[in-house]
Formats: sequence, structure tokens, C-alpha cells
Amino acid sequence: MKNGKEQKTVTIIVEGTPHDWPKKQEITYAELIALEVPDYSQHPEITYSVKFTKGNGNKPAGVLAPGGSVKVKEGMIFNVSETGQS
Repeated sequence: MKNGKEQKTVTIIVEGTPHDWPKKQEITYAELIALEVPDYSQHPEITYSVKFTKGNGNKPAGVLAPGGSVKVKEGMIFNVSETGQS
């Protein structure tokens, strides 16, 4: 048994840009937006719409709401768009 467990990753696509993410982990609404909008935390007045496709079998597509999360899968695609003020 190995002690130095190597963490496997999957590649997810956020607005056309590939990102590595730990396999078998969830990604949150805030983490997704931070990948696309690095200064997201400095602008809490802006809200975003997060949609995904190519997800897991029980939920292959959908919308991620603020505070929500979704389990990642290799090749999963996320679209992040600004929706204006909350």
C-alpha cells in the first residue's frame, strides 16, 4: 500500500479553458466563478449564471446555483456568465 497517495485529476472546461480538478471531488459555484473571474471575491454585488453539460449520469446537465456544488467528471463543460446585480 502506498503512503504518498497521488491525487488523480480530471480536466474540466470553463468558458473554453481547460482546468485540472481533483477527480471524484465536487466543485462549488464560487470555485467555478473564481476560475473564470479571478477577482470574483472582490465583487460580491455581481451575480453569475453557471450552467454545465457532460456531467455525471444522474445529472448530465443543469444550472449551479449560488452555494451549490456538483461532482466533476472528465470533459465536463461549464459556462459562466454575468447576470448583473443581485
